[in-house]
Amino acid sequence: MNGIAAPIVAAEPVEAPDFLAPRRKVSVVMVVYMTGEALTQSLECVLRDPLVDELVVVDNGSTRTEAEALRRLAARDGRVRLVTGHGNIGFARGANLGAREAVGDILVFLNPDAFLQGGCVAELVRGLEAGASPCIVGGRVLNADRTEQRGARRGDITPVSALMSLSRLSQRVPGWRRFEVHWESDETPKEPVAVPTISGACFSMRREDFDAVQGFDEGYFLHVEDVDLCWRVRQQGGEVLFHPKAEVIHLGHTSHASPIRVELYKGLGLARYFRKRADGVGAALLAWLLSPVIVCTAVARPVLWRLTGRAA
Repeated sequence: MNGIAAPIVAAEPVEAPDFLAPRRKVSVVMVVYMTGEALTQSLECVLRDPLVDELVVVDNGSTRTEAEALRRLAARDGRVRLVTGHGNIGFARGANLGAREAVGDILVFLNPDAFLQGGCVAELVRGLEAGASPCIVGGRVLNADRTEQRGARRGDITPVSALMSLSRLSQRVPGWRRFEVHWESDETPKEPVAVPTISGACFSMRREDFDAVQGFDEGYFLHVEDVDLCWRVRQQGGEVLFHPKAEVIHLGHTSHASPIRVELYKGLGLARYFRKRADGVGAALLAWLLSPVIVCTAVARPVLWRLTGRAA
C-alpha cells in the first residue's frame, strides 16, 4: 500500500448550513476490515465534520493495534459507537448491522479508506432533502490526485456491459464503447443528476428509505451490494443521484486481503446480481450460463496485473 503523506482534507471545517437547522441527525456507518494506516485519517475526517452526530464503526476484523486504537477513540469521543465481536461477516451484513445500531435519521455509508472533504456531508444531506423517495445520493469519489475515480457514477450494469468493462474491451474496441458503464470521463455536472448506479464508497440515504428497501442484500459478501441497492431503489420508483459537490477522496486497495480473493467476491457478486434481476426464462438461462465466465474474468484480472506489473 502507498504511504499517506498528509491528510487530504479541506483546510477549515464547514459550518452547518441554515437549511439544516433544525436538522435531522446524521450517522456515519463505517465497516472496517484490515484497513491499515488510512483508517486513522478517515476517522479524523469524519469526526472533523460539524454535521456528523454519530460515527458507527463496525469492526469486521482489525489488527490488535488497530482494534486497540478504535477502543481508545470510542472511549474518548462520545460520538463514536464501536461494534465488535461478530467476526468477518462481510460488508453487506456489517453495514446493515451498523445501520441498526445507528440513531441518526440520515445514514452516510463511508469506506474506511475514504476521506470526507469539506462540506461533503452537507451536500449529501442537501441532495436527500430535494430527492424523491426512496433516494440514494452518492458522492463524487476522487483519486488522490483529485481525478474522478472509476466507478463513481455508472450506467446500468448488465451481463454484457459487465464483461465488456471487466475485460476493458469497451475501451479498446471503438464499436463497443456503448457498453462502457463507467462515466468518470464524461463532463462533470454542475448539480446532482440522476444516474443508474453510484459508488458504495460514499453515499447517503434517509433511514426510512433504507428500511423501506430492506437495506443491503446480505447474500453479497463483498462488492456489488451497492449496485444491487441502487437497482432496488430504482425498481421501487426511487431516484439514484450523483452529487458532484459532495467530494470524497478514496484510496482503494488498502486492505490486506488478497486481490484475487477480492476479485473473486466481485465476480460472484456480479453473477448473483444478474441471476437475481433476470426477467424471464431466457434471461435467467443466460445469467446462469454467463456466471462462470464472469467469475473467471474477474479472477483473471489480478493475475494479469501481477504478470504485467500493472496497478489495479
